[in-house]
Parts: sequence; C-alpha cells; structure tokens
Amino acid sequence: MAMEARRLGAAKHGRVLDLPPPYRLVSLREVGDAFAHAQSIASESGAGTLVYVGRFDLAEFAVVLEPDEPLRLARRAFLAACTALGDAILAEAPPEKPVTFDWPDAVRVDGGLVGGARLAWPQGATDDEPPDWLVFGAMIRTVAMGDEEPGVRPLTATLEEEGFDDPGSDRMVESFARHLMSVLHTWHERGFAEVARLYMARLAMEKGASGEIAENGDLLIKRGTTAAERRSLVHALAAPSWFDAATGGPRR
Repeated sequence: MAMEARRLGAAKHGRVLDLPPPYRLVSLREVGDAFAHAQSIASESGAGTLVYVGRFDLAEFAVVLEPDEPLRLARRAFLAACTALGDAILAEAPPEKPVTFDWPDAVRVDGGLVGGARLAWPQGATDDEPPDWLVFGAMIRTVAMGDEEPGVRPLTATLEEEGFDDPGSDRMVESFARHLMSVLHTWHERGFAEVARLYMARLAMEKGASGEIAENGDLLIKRGTTAAERRSLVHALAAPSWFDAATGGPRR
C-alpha cells in the first residue's frame, strides 16, 4: 500500500497532528502496533514516516530512519532519538521534575517508570553495511487506566500522576518530532560526541560511578581506578528493559 504524504486526524478531540516536513504521518486505531507497523512499511514508505496510535492512555509512536552509516554505528541513532524523547517530555513537565533514563531504553519521571523506547533494523542486515532502515519506537504512559489508587505501584508512574497539565499523546508526538530534528541537526553540526553528552546528562548512574558512550554506542562505566565496564548497546536493545510482552505496554 503506497503511503503518500498526508496528515491524518488521529489525536484526541479530532485534532490533526501538526508535524513539520519531512515527516509523513500514518495513523492507526487503538488496537494497532506502531512499532510493528512501522517495520512492515519501512522499505516502502521511507525515512520520516511516523506511525502513531491514537490511544488515550499511552503516547505510542514509531519513526522510520534511513542512516548512511554501517549498522554497527547507525544504532547510535537510538541514543539520539532517546535524547529527543527526553527533551519532549521535559518540555511539558512541571518545574524541577527530573526526566531520566535507565540504560539504555527506559524512561523515568521523578523516579517512576513511564515507558521507554525500542529499535529495530532489517533481518539479515550486517554490521558493516548501512541498513535499509531503522525504526525507533516509543511508548510513554500518559494517564492511569483501571481502578488502582495512585501510589499503589510506587516504581511506575504516568504523566498525569506526575503533574503534567496536558499529558495528551498528540502533543508528546509533535514535540518529539521537532526535538528529533534538532538533535539530528546537532549530530550533523557538532558530531556524535555532543549527542552522547546530552544523552549521558539524563542517564541514571550508580553512586560513585561515571560513564561515557563508546564510538559504537556502548556504555563505558568507570569506578575509581578499575578498568571500565562495557555494556553493549546491541545486546541491551534485544530485550527492552521496560516492556511487558504480556500486556504489550510498559511494565507495571
């Protein structure tokens, strides 16, 4: 199915998402899976395709990227997109609400898990060649569903519980799209090291440890004078830490 450039009404109250060029919006109903659908159309629809699921309780979306680097380096786009996601959340957050990451993919607001991100690439792609596409997908819990009282699960959260004035998924996606363009521009103008610095500024680190991002996107953790511990990005992406496969959403 050809995906022409278009804007489809999918936001709450019938508002049409306002995405800047070069994004092309594909909207799914609540039962859709943005991450899976974006992968299924990535080859055909190309870079800038943004798949959005119109859900009340989650901001769920995925975007197609077409990197020009070999896959072993192209996966660093995940860290850039996570940085944009954190910027988008922080832009709507109450004053002094911290937005942090658990390596490499989970997103927390004031310590409560609100969701996270994933990355996919074509099966059979080799590390030494540019992949035909990457798909970055994210889910952020916006409001609570069900009868549970706030505070029942202190390690998880929603944007509404954290005091966001407008936790709607439409604004989140619009903000992410713009922040992603800004982060990618920073990468182009100032190099990946600056993107890595921005990502590390939000990464939760254990007391007494410091970290940096390696050339291929791995995390290097330093403790005192001991040799740095390397945590593989590609291995971590294989099993998202925040995702509950049974429910199809963020862990609770």
